[in-house]
Amino acid sequence: MSQIFKSSVSKKGKDTMEGDTFSGLGNGTQIDGKILQTFQKNFVQVQNILDQNRLLINEINQNHESKIPDNLSRNVGLIRELNNNIRRVVDLYADLSTSFTKSMDASSEGDSSGALKSDGKGGHKRNRPA
Repeated sequence: MSQIFKSSVSKKGKDTMEGDTFSGLGNGTQIDGKILQTFQKNFVQVQNILDQNRLLINEINQNHESKIPDNLSRNVGLIRELNNNIRRVVDLYADLSTSFTKSMDASSEGDSSGALKSDGKGGHKRNRPA
């Protein structure tokens, strides 16, 4: 997971991402902390599903290698579960893509719902030379 998605906790114990903005994309774009939290949450969900898929694949392979009829029958359900998990990951990535696109559109338009600087003023997408 990218360093930009990791939050830190201040001395007061409050997550410092809330209400903060980050300029970590390299092009001057700022992203609201709440948006980053949403991305982080979705990436954690994706990673958890992928971890579960790894376990399912290992079990499917073991059952297949055993050639025991009951184990092979069990694989039918495991493969269905694996396919459903893959669909969930695709859906989560689609949601992330949509959210990211909307946040970048809002940022480039100076929309207050997308990316405000910590001083409350809208940020520009690029820094222009003087």
